[in-house]
Amino acid sequence: MLIRSILLPTDFSECANYALSFAASFARQAGAKIICVHVIEPIVPTVGYTGMTEPLPIADISEQLEDSAERELPKISECEECEGIEVEEVIVHGDAASEIVRVASERQVDLIVISTHGRTGLGRLLFGSTAESVVRHAPCPVLVVKPPQESDE
Repeated sequence: MLIRSILLPTDFSECANYALSFAASFARQAGAKIICVHVIEPIVPTVGYTGMTEPLPIADISEQLEDSAERELPKISECEECEGIEVEEVIVHGDAASEIVRVASERQVDLIVISTHGRTGLGRLLFGSTAESVVRHAPCPVLVVKPPQESDE
C-alpha cells in the first residue's frame, strides 16, 4: 500500500496529541504528507439559566473557536515530531465524523490516523464515537489510536 497523504483529525486534546506521533512516524517512513484537520462543530443553543447575565452571541463563540483553531493548528506542524514532514492545516465546520470523512474523500488520503477518547457506557451513548463513525464511513484505511490509560491509584 502506497501512502502519500495521511489525514490527522485533531481536537487539540491529549488523546489527539498522542495520535500525532503515530501519524508522524507513518509519514516519515512513507515520505507522506500530513493533512491535519480540525472540525468546528455547530453550537446548539441551550435553554435555561447559565449564570451569565447576557450570553455571548453564537456568532461570537464560533468566531472565537475559529481564532483558537487558527492559533493551535500551526503548533502541530511546528512540533519536533513533524520536523521535515509537510503538514497542511485545514479547518472545517460541521459534524466531526462527517467532515473528517468528507475531507478524506475530497483529498483522496491514503490513511486516517484518529485518536479515541476511550469512552464507554453512558459517556459513549451520550457523546457517540467520532472514531467509530469515521471507521464505518471512511474511504480508506483508518488507524484508531487509543491513548495509554492512567493507572488507577
